[in-house]
Amino acid sequence: MITSADNDKLKTIRKLQQKSWREKLGLFSAEGEDLVEAAWEPEFVLRAGEDVEPDLLHAVSTLGSGSRVIGVYRQRWAEPAGDLLVYLHAVEDPGNVGTIIRSAHALADATVVLGPACADPFSPKAVRASMGSIFARPPARGGLDELPGPKLALDPAAERNLDDVELTPPLVLCLGSERGALPAGIDTARIPVHADSLNVAMAATVALYEAAHRMARHA
Repeated sequence: MITSADNDKLKTIRKLQQKSWREKLGLFSAEGEDLVEAAWEPEFVLRAGEDVEPDLLHAVSTLGSGSRVIGVYRQRWAEPAGDLLVYLHAVEDPGNVGTIIRSAHALADATVVLGPACADPFSPKAVRASMGSIFARPPARGGLDELPGPKLALDPAAERNLDDVELTPPLVLCLGSERGALPAGIDTARIPVHADSLNVAMAATVALYEAAHRMARHA
C-alpha cells in the first residue's frame, strides 16, 4: 500500500498531466473503471484502498471528484489506413479531439489522423472524451498530402450540401478548427443547419454517420 506522496508512481502520474512529460516518457494516464477496463496492457494501475491510500490517489487525479483508479499506459499510434479516414487540422481543443476519436470508432471504425497544431490525443481531457476509443482505435499522425484517396472538407461556407456529394470509399473527411482554415485545393461540403455552424466534433459525428451509412452500400 502506497502511503507517501513521494512515491515514484504517484510522481509519474503527476508528470503525465503535462504534455512535455507525456512526450518525453511516451506514456499517458487514464482515470476511472470504464477506461481502465477498456485499456491495453498497463505500465501500472493504482486502485484506491488497494494499492494506494485514497487521499493520495485523489490528489493526483485530474477529476474534480477524485478517482478510484488510475492506469498508466504506453502511447500507441496507428498507421493512416482504411477506406475512411478523418483528418484533423489545427483542432486545438482536446475534448473535441477525443470526441472525434470516439465518433470515428463508434460510427465507422475509422482512424483519426492528426495534422499540424492539433491537441494531444493522450492528454487527460482527450482520453476521457474518447470514452475508451483511444485504446480501440489509436490515432495516427501525418500530413494531408500523405493520405490516399479523395479529400472532402467540411466547411459551413461551402456551396454544396453534404447530401449532394457522393461518398464512396476510399475517402478522407477533413475538419479544421472553427476559426481556422483547412489547406487549399480540397473539395468542400457543408452540413445545413439553422445556426451559424456546428462545433467541430458535432460536425464530424454527423459526417461520419452519413459517410459510414452511404459507404456501406458500396461494400
